[in-house]
Amino acid sequence: MFAVVTPDTIHLPPGAVVRLPGSWQDYQALNEQLGDRSSPRIKYRDGEILLMAPLPEHGRKVSVIADVVKVLLDHLGREYEAFTPITMELPQESGIEPDYCFYIENWEAIAGKDRINWGVDPSPDLVVEIDITSYTDVNDYLPYRVPEVWLFRKNQLVIYRLQGDIYTIETSSRYFPNTKVSEVVTECLKIAYERNTSAAIRELRQKLASEN
Repeated sequence: MFAVVTPDTIHLPPGAVVRLPGSWQDYQALNEQLGDRSSPRIKYRDGEILLMAPLPEHGRKVSVIADVVKVLLDHLGREYEAFTPITMELPQESGIEPDYCFYIENWEAIAGKDRINWGVDPSPDLVVEIDITSYTDVNDYLPYRVPEVWLFRKNQLVIYRLQGDIYTIETSSRYFPNTKVSEVVTECLKIAYERNTSAAIRELRQKLASEN
């Protein structure tokens, strides 16, 4: 099955990534053509448009990791807002659709809002990305100055933290400094694949409760 991108049709087989030269106006036109469809995903950077159709495993991993974040936040009693899908845009500069994002320190700034004004309202505090097809680049989040990005690639969670104008790899999360996040994610994904997601999340809740 071939990828098809025309003014009338956009179709990508699962796992396909298409890179096209294009302007911000071209990106907006394709976005309008896609409408509310969740696939393919689309992003814009430096005169280039990228389209990607996620594989089934992509959505499952996103769901499990997002659930892990929610459980950890609930365990700490932290308030938060979470979004998926969401499109982040800075006109003429960048357009991107994170797999999942969380407002933790800045949740009050966007609570109850139907639209977020990028460049005026704060960016998410934490973004979760699954990269199976080499579509994701953590530096796509530099224009938005997202404080922390979790990138799951090659069955490993890598934590990137914004330090000045670059992302550096860290061994711990600023939001869960006392938790070995990478190990927790790996274990939950293992249980989810061997049994199911509910078992993975239930066991994580029980483990956290036993540590109190």
